Amino acid sequence: MELLIQLVIIILATKIAGFIATKLGQPSVLGEIIVGIIIGPAILGLVENNDMLQTFSELGVIFLMFFAGLETNLKDLTSNLKAALSVASFGVVLPLLAGYFVGIGFGMDPSHSLFLGIVLTATSVSISVQTFRELGQMNTRESATVLGAAIADDIIGLILLAIVLSLTVGGNISISMVLFKQVIFFAVIILCNWKVIPIISKSIDKFKIPDLSMIFAVVLCFGYAYFAEYMGISNIIGAFFAGLSLAGDKHREQFEDKLSPSVSVLFIPVFFASIGLSVTFEGIGDHIWLIIVLCIVAVITKIIGGGFGAKITGFNLLSSTLIGTAMVSRGEVALITSNIGFSKGLFSQQYFTPMIIAIVFTTIVTPPLLKICINKKEQHEIEKQSHAVH
Repeated sequence: MELLIQLVIIILATKIAGFIATKLGQPSVLGEIIVGIIIGPAILGLVENNDMLQTFSELGVIFLMFFAGLETNLKDLTSNLKAALSVASFGVVLPLLAGYFVGIGFGMDPSHSLFLGIVLTATSVSISVQTFRELGQMNTRESATVLGAAIADDIIGLILLAIVLSLTVGGNISISMVLFKQVIFFAVIILCNWKVIPIISKSIDKFKIPDLSMIFAVVLCFGYAYFAEYMGISNIIGAFFAGLSLAGDKHREQFEDKLSPSVSVLFIPVFFASIGLSVTFEGIGDHIWLIIVLCIVAVITKIIGGGFGAKITGFNLLSSTLIGTAMVSRGEVALITSNIGFSKGLFSQQYFTPMIIAIVFTTIVTPPLLKICINKKEQHEIEKQSHAVH
């Protein structure tokens, strides 16, 4: 019964907060994350994170990335591959170095400082995806680049984490095995999307089973997500490729019309709220300067790093800034990475709370910053078209 009450509170709170955010000219996701902090342990204590809510949250982000895949044009994704790799590379190197030197500057051990840098390399594109979706920007060159960069970012981050774990913790972690499993994952996914999925999709209408196309979509989404996680890659990457495989499917509108409303009411709000639920303000007074520096560094390094990577591959300054800004959010990816490092002894308790607060801060500031960048880009395009006419 307690879970049901918590879900009622989360659903009502996120919907009200999302509505208020849109009335204030902000993406609804901003309100949903902030209200998670308010109803969570940090302030009101009405809801506490537990295993069931974490499951709902995980389903929420899986479905969110599945719909992102549905709304992505594969040609746009592949045509912007060079830019995506550039954005990911510079968007990893700069936060990694900055995080390391921040850690050293605040008296952390070199291994702890290195892990702090790795946490800052993470990107939670799910937050930017929701903002892109709300503002009708999912089919732009910028969004395709961000999605590609986020996938590459996830792979690079996983390799860096494996290297650090093998060097500091030890054990039987094999870097070559990590790389091998990633290659296998993408090879299997490409083969299935090319040969298997189209055949199954064409055969669905032959069977007179109600909502069979919906069942197929959900099974594919969960199957790809599980396979990705089994191969050591984030499950949201698998969910994204599941959606991408059905982007050109004739049943696509059914997926969006029937599946999206129920998911958007139940699972996705829990995901956004759960980010806020992870915040606690205990002991922050002792590390206020570390928190401030981490928040600033976490935001600036992604904007500069990702933006520079976009600029050198042909994007103008406005689009480059937009892409860098879309890579700022660390969200659930960094939260998971930080918990792994903490459990392995790569991070001490006294620095854990500041790191979590910095992660949530990047997640909160991304939607409004991204909206500003999108509005400026659209205004620039309108002015450009106006000058062309005259």
